Amino acid sequence: MSPRRRRQTIRAAQYAALTAVVVLVAVLADWQRLQQQFLEPSVARQLFPNLITVALFNTIGYTLSGFAAGLVLGLGIALMRLSSVGPYRWLAMAYIELFRGLPALLIFIFVGVGVPLAFPGLSFPGGTYGQVACALGLVSAAYMAETIRAGIQAVPKGQMEAARTLGMSHGTAMRTIILPQAFRVIVPPLTNELVLLFKDSSLVLFLGVTLEQRELTKFGRDLASQHANTTPIFVAGLCYLIITVPLGYLVRRLEAQHSKER
Repeated sequence: MSPRRRRQTIRAAQYAALTAVVVLVAVLADWQRLQQQFLEPSVARQLFPNLITVALFNTIGYTLSGFAAGLVLGLGIALMRLSSVGPYRWLAMAYIELFRGLPALLIFIFVGVGVPLAFPGLSFPGGTYGQVACALGLVSAAYMAETIRAGIQAVPKGQMEAARTLGMSHGTAMRTIILPQAFRVIVPPLTNELVLLFKDSSLVLFLGVTLEQRELTKFGRDLASQHANTTPIFVAGLCYLIITVPLGYLVRRLEAQHSKER
């Protein structure tokens, strides 16, 4: 058998196997029971408008606040990571390794339980919203710091040397010349981090939120228990997809555009 014929045979076998799996799932699955349990119209209708005005609104708010906090903190850590001062570099490396190594759930528990115990009387600005921004910011900053550091190092060293030759201070050159170019490079991975934060916002339920502070996962779980039906969880999952799929497509477009520019 020729190599071309062999490839065609293997491809045909793969298509046949995939078709067989799809047919088996379609034939053997009890679609009526699945529909009743996961997509019951009467239950789905009762989710609105709170699903949008409360759950989705809070999820987006938590994500954006955590992203903003992580971006500011991550930028500072990235600059420390590149600093010529040894202790700054060591602290930045320790932070990155620590918060990248710990599960996000433990960070939320630490912020919700550990911080109030360590600092009695301390209150976060914005209450629960401040706690969420802090927890998500701590988690995302470790990843953003490495992304920003890589972006800064991707800028040719001649850019800094030229700026210093023109009389700019290191800080001014970094702020006006290097960082704008670096952020142009790291927009795709930062957008990908936004997608991850959107999903990590589901951990807010471990902070003990009120009815008006619920995000999509907590909202879906509460309504699923109330109706003894998992339709609310399924619909909440669809809301996640409505946000994350377009963002994922945007990341791919940005990466493709950046590859063309290079």
